[in-house]
Amino acid sequence: MAVASPIAVEAIALRKSFGPIHAVDGIDMALPAGKIYGLLGPNGSGKTTLIRLLTGLASATSGTVRVNGVAMPSRTNLASIGYMTQADGIYPELSVWENLSFFGALYGQTDRAAMIKTLELVDLADRLDSPAQDLSGGMRRRLSMACALVHHPRVIFLDEPTVGVDPALRVQFWQHFRRLAADGATLLVSSHVMDEADRCDELLFIRSGRVLAQGTSEELRKRAGTDDIETAFLRFAEGPGPDGSGGTPTAAAQDKNGAAR
Repeated sequence: MAVASPIAVEAIALRKSFGPIHAVDGIDMALPAGKIYGLLGPNGSGKTTLIRLLTGLASATSGTVRVNGVAMPSRTNLASIGYMTQADGIYPELSVWENLSFFGALYGQTDRAAMIKTLELVDLADRLDSPAQDLSGGMRRRLSMACALVHHPRVIFLDEPTVGVDPALRVQFWQHFRRLAADGATLLVSSHVMDEADRCDELLFIRSGRVLAQGTSEELRKRAGTDDIETAFLRFAEGPGPDGSGGTPTAAAQDKNGAAR
């Protein structure tokens, strides 16, 4: 009998409000370790706010977050988390190597060979001495990813990681994401690009701060009665689909809580 994977990321009745705006509106999720989860939704749907709550960088209005079983925010748990922000999270005045060394040192990573390998992943190993401000937009994006992965975190949050990245490197990124998951890491990748859906093990459709549906790409297409993932999202967003499943909480959340929140 297969042993169930531990829950890497958990949210219970999670809410974040900015005055009358409910950016995250009662989200429940329980994500087992060792998979790539796609957080898909349009701009303004609450993806970045949700990630900031999960990483402990923002305080929830109500609800609970646990990462690797530890309630967030937790300073001691940060070493096991990697976070690539939507904006480039680097220091423009510092060189490529100085940026990577700085972020590595924050997490105790001082192995030069390992850090060079991280730069090779993003094709920046030949730009060690280049100031970050002199890099192209795509290169800065790649450096941001290297800084997020330099300490080999076990839970990785990537907010729109492939924006501004050329197609060849985008494929390389996803190949590396797959290797990380195979090695036991858990990745939550936000995107508004629906064609990245099939690269994920499971998807969470989010809109207006709520998870509309969760499942594999194939499952969600089937439930929505379409072969197109973008059409599937729109059908869940509009309300109940052909099987009555659209616009409802995930099956996992219902099983856990007994009823829709």
